[in-house]
Amino acid sequence: MAIVFTGDEFGEGGESIIKTLQQQKIKASFFLTGRFYRNLSFVRIIRQLKMNGNYLGPHSDQHLLYCDWNRRDSLLVTKNEFQKDLDNNYEAMQVFGIKRKNARYFLPPYEWYNDSIAAWTNESGLQLINYTPGTLSHTDYTTPDQKNYCTTRQIIQSIINYEKANPAGLNGFILLMHIGSGPVRTDKAYSRLNELISWLKTNHYQPVTITELLSNEPEMQFLPLRR
Repeated sequence: MAIVFTGDEFGEGGESIIKTLQQQKIKASFFLTGRFYRNLSFVRIIRQLKMNGNYLGPHSDQHLLYCDWNRRDSLLVTKNEFQKDLDNNYEAMQVFGIKRKNARYFLPPYEWYNDSIAAWTNESGLQLINYTPGTLSHTDYTTPDQKNYCTTRQIIQSIINYEKANPAGLNGFILLMHIGSGPVRTDKAYSRLNELISWLKTNHYQPVTITELLSNEPEMQFLPLRR
């Protein structure tokens, strides 16, 4: 299974996540926007993640919403806009020595896309991926004022419940979290990352990078539940 983190505006969990991954002697995958890569506040974090052997990939440049939330087949970007934005994301990554050929997995912004986005991604020589639905891990960005707010306790319990309820457990699972959730959310899920990884190891799961997880698998795409 793979633990992946996305990041755009916030990254306050970076140092804590790096420390935990080092303590647990595992690697994770980070899909970051061009805005994140260009943010001077995050330079040290990005360099440390790369030096430690974690996967660093694209998450769009400006965190665009590609298609309508209610009408998924309705595109909100043109092919040229999509391509330019993605190219800008890779340009920001090149500053850190991350080459496109070594970062071919792409996790779309908002984890929301349609068949046109998947086709354009493929035409660009990249592989679109997404998180595996079924847990609440991706809601670690939510704040108490939102209807879909989930506490870290609820998030962790949802992962445990999913593992118990499914015959395959978390085998092959892509578990998505965020590298930062901003100042409004004080219940930080990454503060319990060490506990989560220890539980995974106790249950005989080995967290690996997205490249290690998918390199021997057929080309695949994951359609998410709506956030």
